[in-house]
Amino acid sequence: MLDTGVLISGFVFDGMPEEAIRKAFVEAEIYASPELLKEYRDVPLHLEAEAKIDHNQLKLLVTGIAVFVSKAKIVNPAKKLQICRDPCDNMLLECCLASNADFLVTGDKDLLEIKNIPFRLTIVTPKEFVEDVSFNMGKQ
Repeated sequence: MLDTGVLISGFVFDGMPEEAIRKAFVEAEIYASPELLKEYRDVPLHLEAEAKIDHNQLKLLVTGIAVFVSKAKIVNPAKKLQICRDPCDNMLLECCLASNADFLVTGDKDLLEIKNIPFRLTIVTPKEFVEDVSFNMGKQ
């Protein structure tokens, strides 16, 4: 599973997040929850409204997310979690739990610094995901 920040960075700014997206699209199962889909829809519009991206970048981002989501399997998390120090990030962990994801790719320090996850999940940076061959799994 990839968080919203990785998708935004990858589709707008390229670099390692873009490579992580490509790898996930080819090698992993992609999951999303309704709450995550809402974030994928809302965040690009907020970024443009705040002049953090221009209209062309918005179009690239929306198109990229649409293609990414077209491959996603939708899960409906049944359990609410309170693990991350940023409560907004718990929805990502809830989606990971509901999908039985093996890993979460993120650049978010609040997620990367979690030490005790009460279920099997590895949280990695885009660089770790791209460069570590052990992430050649059939499941995301």
